[in-house]
Amino acid sequence: MIDALLSVRITFILGITNLIALALVALSCRCILGSKTMRKLQKYSWYKKFYKMHCYYWWFLFVSVFFHSVFAILAFGFPL
Repeated sequence: MIDALLSVRITFILGITNLIALALVALSCRCILGSKTMRKLQKYSWYKKFYKMHCYYWWFLFVSVFFHSVFAILAFGFPL
């Protein structure tokens, strides 16, 4: 089994990863930024490349949240 302290550390790192992935999803989402801001950003080629990866940011977030949950349960037990 995985050591409890290692599980806590991995859970913490995955929590930070969740925040980064959530930021990537939010910043690449046209709905969240609003139409006025989007019109300004869509002019730039770097944003077009960034936006093309939007679907992959979601997958990154889902995988990160899944493993974060698994390691949290290993470290702290099932909450119910």
